[in-house]
Amino acid sequence: MVKAGGPETKQRLTVVEILHRAGYSPPMHRHLVEDESFYIISGSALFESDGERFTVQSGDFAFLPQGSTHSFLAGPQEPFRCLVITVPAGFETFTAEVGVPAARRELPEPAPIDGDVLASIAARHNIEILGPPLTP
Repeated sequence: MVKAGGPETKQRLTVVEILHRAGYSPPMHRHLVEDESFYIISGSALFESDGERFTVQSGDFAFLPQGSTHSFLAGPQEPFRCLVITVPAGFETFTAEVGVPAARRELPEPAPIDGDVLASIAARHNIEILGPPLTP
């Protein structure tokens, strides 16, 4: 859910609330334009940024600077809920293009991901997909 995006912030930042299923991990990637920060609302996750791993939980904050190679792995016990803050704005347009609006206010069942399509969309939004999702 987009809390604030480019139109509301004069293109300065995006704030998106995201809820991931337990065990979810995006592919290893890097943002070529944005700094990306995470404020953890609930749950936990293992992050990897530029080869260093660290764990976050409710109340923690993680900053991933522009160009850093990173991913995360949501904890195995509960959903991972966070605010994702990117500077400058634009991340909301990536999420809108790559995502599908939820039919109900609940986590949908995972759907297969076409890696080539994801990489193409990401590239249009200055995000490079570099490798597979993070594993424990």
